[in-house]
Amino acid sequence: MTQRGTQRDTEQPAGTLFRVEDVEKNYPMGEVTVWALRGVSLDIHEKEFLIILGPSGSGKSTLLNIIGGMDVPSSGRVYFRNEDLTSYHEPELTRYRRRHIGFVFQFYNLMPNLTAEENVEMATQISTDPLPAADALDMVGLGDRRGHFPSQMSGGEQQRVAIARAVAKRPEILLCDEPTGALDITTGKIVLAALNDINQRTGTTVVVITHNAAIGLMGHRTVRLADGRVREVVENSERKSADQLTW
Repeated sequence: MTQRGTQRDTEQPAGTLFRVEDVEKNYPMGEVTVWALRGVSLDIHEKEFLIILGPSGSGKSTLLNIIGGMDVPSSGRVYFRNEDLTSYHEPELTRYRRRHIGFVFQFYNLMPNLTAEENVEMATQISTDPLPAADALDMVGLGDRRGHFPSQMSGGEQQRVAIARAVAKRPEILLCDEPTGALDITTGKIVLAALNDINQRTGTTVVVITHNAAIGLMGHRTVRLADGRVREVVENSERKSADQLTW
């Protein structure tokens, strides 16, 4: 049995940030077992912009939550830089989330009584080496809006504040759960462009889960999930920019 905090016997290939090995997740519901993931194996590379694509119920969010340390698999292993996350207890998972993971969700979860800058500063308080809130807002093109409250901002601007809040922790990986799901196409492209810019400028690994097939064209790779299984992994030799997408 793998011990908590120890490395696996075989080193991951250079450039591999995460390795997901034969992960399953099920939920007993009385006499019925609901399967969210069925034997998923996947590598996530350093500095990668990865799209995980699939319909509702395909297991995308469950996989993201397991990678982010917010859920644990029923079986299988998840390694982060050779550390076995699936052997961690909750205090270790909390430290892992704080030190290494940035989350961006479909709904922005901003504090309405705090300005954009103050919302971002909330994340810096749990980081050992945070990016100044003003700098994080500059990265998403909102330096001139840092004194505004969420009610004074559009949905796309609020989502970019949420991205700045996640980036301010200087995470090694940014996990984005349907970040454009509540936005129109024009605003969604602005948000996707901000995520891509962060990936290119900082080298932060970015994982975006979406049901929108067009967004898959932005990634270095697109992983297609269906019925809790990886059905296809596509290498994108010619990536499209956000403003080239249509849906």
